[in-house]
Amino acid sequence: MNDTEDLTVRANALQELLASQQTLLLSTASINNEPDLSYAPFVRDQAGCFYIFVSELAAHTANLLANPKASVMFIRPEADSRNLFARERVVFNCKAREISRHEGIHTTQLTALQDKFGEVVNLLRSLSDFHLFALSPESGRYVAGFGQAYTINVKDGSVSPFSNKQS
Repeated sequence: MNDTEDLTVRANALQELLASQQTLLLSTASINNEPDLSYAPFVRDQAGCFYIFVSELAAHTANLLANPKASVMFIRPEADSRNLFARERVVFNCKAREISRHEGIHTTQLTALQDKFGEVVNLLRSLSDFHLFALSPESGRYVAGFGQAYTINVKDGSVSPFSNKQS
């Protein structure tokens, strides 16, 4: 297998990991720069943007409203991993934007969430404290295992070998 084929295989494995997940791990920061880690069910559009529908009762909602930066992580379940020190994972640094109830995409993405997660979304839609956010990846890293780290091109989903050396 040549380097181009290997990178294509890795990019496909990355997409398979994302497709196997129904929730994302969500890292946000408060207005006081205190870190917060949580999770949320999501849907993803064709452009690679993640959509979450979250309550004001959750700290991450206030954090996203005050600070539009977040990281999301997807990780292979422990039971499906050979080595817990090298679990397959993807991390995206994202820009968050609240989607107003008046935007057409609000209905589109809530319908997508309802199609994926069922009638509970219909109930949540009736609650005024829920907010829809778009999490747009700005950069990403895919780790397939020990010594197998890749930078993700967020525009096309391709990967290239990761290097943390400063230029």
